[in-house]
Formats: sequence, structure tokens, C-alpha cells
Amino acid sequence: MNGAGAGAKGVGMTRRPQLGAYVYPWDVDGDPAAADRLAALGVRRACVAAAYHAVRALTPRHPHHKVVTADRSAVYFPLDPARWSSADRLRPVEAAWSWHSFGPAVTALNDAGVEVYAWTILAHNDGLGLREPEATVVNAYGDRYPWALCIAQEQVQRHCATLAAEAASQPGLAGVELESCGWYGFDHLHAHDKSAGVLLPPSAKLLFSLCFCPACQDAYREAGADPARLRADVRAALDPVFAGTADDAHLPDEQSGAVARMRTAIATRLRERAVSAVRAERPDLPVLLHAHPDPLACGASPGLPPETAHALADAPVLLCPTRSDAALDAVRAYAGNGRRVVATVAAVQGLGADPSDLTAWCADLTDAGATELRFYHPGLASATDLEAMRKATAALR
Repeated sequence: MNGAGAGAKGVGMTRRPQLGAYVYPWDVDGDPAAADRLAALGVRRACVAAAYHAVRALTPRHPHHKVVTADRSAVYFPLDPARWSSADRLRPVEAAWSWHSFGPAVTALNDAGVEVYAWTILAHNDGLGLREPEATVVNAYGDRYPWALCIAQEQVQRHCATLAAEAASQPGLAGVELESCGWYGFDHLHAHDKSAGVLLPPSAKLLFSLCFCPACQDAYREAGADPARLRADVRAALDPVFAGTADDAHLPDEQSGAVARMRTAIATRLRERAVSAVRAERPDLPVLLHAHPDPLACGASPGLPPETAHALADAPVLLCPTRSDAALDAVRAYAGNGRRVVATVAAVQGLGADPSDLTAWCADLTDAGATELRFYHPGLASATDLEAMRKATAALR
């Protein structure tokens, strides 16, 4: 189903989805009209950033500021000192630029009839990575990725689980949504990024994201691969891509299998710990995981095999920004049998959205099996974008 006409027809053919949106706490805190404005769009669920990475964000409708600059990863609620011992080097930073704005935002949204999920980013943390570089991913060339905590390390796994639990403990929540709950790698939307000179194919990008910190080297050995040989072979596969003499990069099958076993096992352990930590804190809250159907995908939506996703968490959240067959196939991979599946939809033209296609694209995702749609995101949106969201929600309700 690729055409807009097919999508529009699908609105009346499928069960109507739950409608929601992503929100930064600073979009709502300090703006008495923000919560009602969001409710007027027709959304009834907001995913509010509780722990978020560095960002420069426009706030076009806020009465007191028009730009928020978050210069590092931080949390937007007061930390509970009892959760973080003096030995925890990976202790989150509280956001001085939007001090404790999460709680007031949740209260305002709840008062407007909008339920709130705590949107919590785990392994992507540029602040802690700069402060504690040994906790980050180090590639086969010895380069550190300070935005990517290495989840093979026990201190990182403990940090992520503790942060997820603390986010879940905040009052007024209806759920928790965990982003980057898995491997993070080379890709990073970063200010003044200059990394696109050589366009890496997916296979090369995966090899360039493999970590060789001491914990990962131990894990490679346990999976049956010699880490020194693996590192050399990764470089040998990547060097021709950087030199422009190859369009792809692969490891021998035996090494590929060991890498897949190692990374899948570690990511699974992190997700189990994070989800269990949330459920121990708040057993009443659903837990959602940002996910990709490729088990080896890394990034904000890391690999989570569709056959195990619903056994581990309450629902996957899939990145489906604009029209593509790949996004529809991903939804179908997780959908069926009454399963809850969330699709994130780009709704800001300046971020690549097509306002004229928003209603039809939402309908096509619903037809493919998405039970919920999340707009990304009203706080950044122009007046034209907001009107497109209103039309889409009206058609889908």
C-alpha cells in the first residue's frame, strides 16, 4: 500500500490507533497554554523527555524563550541520592538549563487530559561519555565514541537499569518508553557534524560500530572469536571502504556469527535488566522499547528481534518517519495477534516530513498493524505542521 489514496481509504477499514506525541519538558513548563494546545491536536498521550541527550531546539510558541540549548545529556527531574552510590562514576547530570521541568510538565499535561510516558534515553549519553571515556565504545582503530556508552560494561548496564527505574518512579506517569536500550554506535546526530565525506554502507557502519574495550574483548572470546584477530579483520574490511576501492565490508562467516551471538546476548541482558528495574519500581506501568527488526541494528532504535519483543516488553516503538516500504515491513514484522505496536511519525516539515502526506501515511501504518502513532513533534512544529497534525488526528479518530 504505497499511494495516498490507499492510505486514506484505510482509515475507515482498520481499528483506529491511539494517538500521541513526543514532547520536551521545556515545551510545557512555563507555558500555561502548551498542554491545552497539545490536547487540542487530538493526541491523548505524550512521551515527555525525562532523560535526554544534547540538543538545540526551537520553541516557537513558548512565551519566555524561543531556543533551548542542552549542551549535554541530562535528566529533567531531581535525582534521588539514595539510588546512586559514591562509587557510581556514571551518575546522571541534572539539567541546569531546564531545571526539574519534567514534573511540572507532567502535571500540566495530566490536568489537560493527556497521559504521560517517561521518554528515557539510556546508552546514548554524550555528557557521561566525555566525563568517563573508558565507559564508551572504542572502535577497531582506537577511536572513542563519547556519545555511546558501551553496554558490555557492568557499570553501564547498572547505570541504564538504575536510570530507567528512577524515571519510572516519577509521579503522574502512565508508562515508560526506553530509547537506545541496546547497542549505540557510530551514528550520531551531532551539532556541526562532518562525518559524511565517505558514505558508509550498512555493513561497514556495523563494523565501524563494533567495540573493542576490555569488556567487549572478553565477550568476543566467550563467543568464540579471538579479539585481536577480529580487530585486525575489521580494519582490513573497512580500509578499502575508506580508500574508495570497495563498496561493502564483511567479516568471515565464523567471525560474523560470533559477533552476532555476543552483541545479541549483551543487548538482551541490558533490556531484561532495564525492563525488570522499571517493573520492580512500578509494576503497573507498561514498558515500551525503541526497536529495529534487524537484530544487529545499533542506535536510538537498536535491534530487537520481532519474535521476542512482546515477551520482553509491552510494545516496540518503531521509527517510521516518512513513507517507505521498509517502515511498513517493520511494522508488519512486529504486528499481529492483538500485539501493541507503536510507530513514530515525522510531523515537522523542517525535519523531513511531508505535511500533505501525513494523514495517508498514518493510515497506511495503521493498516500495516500499528496500534499507536506518535507525532515527532509538536513542540518543534510550525503552524503548517500543527494544522497537518490536526487533520491527521481528525481523520484517524
